[in-house]
Amino acid sequence: MKAIDMKTTRSVVQAPARPPEGAHGATGGGLAGDDGGEAIAAPDPQVPAQKPRRKLTAQYKLRILAEADRCTTSRQVGQLLRREGLYSSSLTRWGRLRDQGLLDAMAPKTRGRKPIEKNPLAGELAKLQKENDQLRKKLWRAEHSGQPVVAVNEIIF
Repeated sequence: MKAIDMKTTRSVVQAPARPPEGAHGATGGGLAGDDGGEAIAAPDPQVPAQKPRRKLTAQYKLRILAEADRCTTSRQVGQLLRREGLYSSSLTRWGRLRDQGLLDAMAPKTRGRKPIEKNPLAGELAKLQKENDQLRKKLWRAEHSGQPVVAVNEIIF
């Protein structure tokens, strides 16, 4: 802290009451010869709840775009973005999608893994694989039965 003597216009500098902040203060360590002075408060163990992710509808995006179009200065656009908690890149992307006529693309997208599309031929494939396995088993039995080839043809067909 600095005190000024008005009569002599000389400045008097007083030593700070606390040690300077920085790496020593942040880690709890003190300067050499420092007795610590103050106790360090324990952090709050309570974890704050996480806010749910916003889902912005196409109507909301169009409304924000219309408001942004009515703004005459960049300052007004900045105020709009701060008020709504948006980034300018979102506004740019939405404007591009609107100009391309992709209103459906502006709807909120579902997050996470995409559902696996079923193959329309999966049922027929399973049936043919089962039939193939049965024929292989018949062929193996016929080859290892010790009967002549003519009898094997009768077993298989």
